[in-house]
Amino acid sequence: MAGQRQGTHDSKERSDIIGSTRKIKRQKGTGTARAGSIKNPMFRGGGRIFGPHPRDYSFKLNKKVKRLARKSALSYKAQEKNILVVEDFKLENPKTKDFKEILKNFNIDSNKTLVVLNNSDENIYLSARNLQKVKVLRAEGINTYEILNAKKIVFVESSLKTIVEVFAKN
Repeated sequence: MAGQRQGTHDSKERSDIIGSTRKIKRQKGTGTARAGSIKNPMFRGGGRIFGPHPRDYSFKLNKKVKRLARKSALSYKAQEKNILVVEDFKLENPKTKDFKEILKNFNIDSNKTLVVLNNSDENIYLSARNLQKVKVLRAEGINTYEILNAKKIVFVESSLKTIVEVFAKN
């Protein structure tokens, strides 16, 4: 999730403020503290001290750690009996109504659902993309966040073979 952060926050420091660089008042004799620039952070409209700047929040995670996280997330869902395996199915036309009917038959239309396919099926993807609580992924693209974010996971039978191959690379 750290890699999804935008990191576009920015603030202006002394060098970024537009203004004159002349000395505001003389160094001595005024009775107040010395001041060299209108851009001084002590003044209204001055720069910010050590403010935020754009940066990338993502960090490297080892492949084996990612794989282990996916495995444990799937086993967690299996323990809770939130994994469903269905036969391969095709939709003739991309119709959300038909896809919603399929979900209703499995009693998972009210839950956040992740549908895992073996190959990308355009009609299934187009049918599900307008449903707020449904996400369709290919078996290779399955990740820990999507597994944990979904309440129910529906695996198409042919996708299990791919998932076993992905996890066999230990």
